[in-house]
Amino acid sequence: MNKLVMIGMTFLLLGANAQAQDFEMMQLAQNLGDVLASEEPCGLTYDQDAIAAFIADKVPADDMGFNSDLSTMTMGASYMFANMSGSQKTAHCAQTERVAKSYGFIQ
Repeated sequence: MNKLVMIGMTFLLLGANAQAQDFEMMQLAQNLGDVLASEEPCGLTYDQDAIAAFIADKVPADDMGFNSDLSTMTMGASYMFANMSGSQKTAHCAQTERVAKSYGFIQ
């Protein structure tokens, strides 16, 4: 009986770990989508090699869902940007530029 409980607990922990990883990748797609969608509206130009290096470093090679998530999040961020007030855009672009610099997307 104890062996069955241990096996069940192991599967639960593995499932929770997989869900946590999925959530992390979803957050990464959301945050990156926001930064990428802000490039043109904020008047920024990103280094494409830096973006590719970021993806290679942060996204598992076998994550087939990341591209779809990133596309969805980028479209959503573009929509949100179009509906921001001037002050929101100023704050958003100021922070986006800082984030982009921190990851080497811009100099």
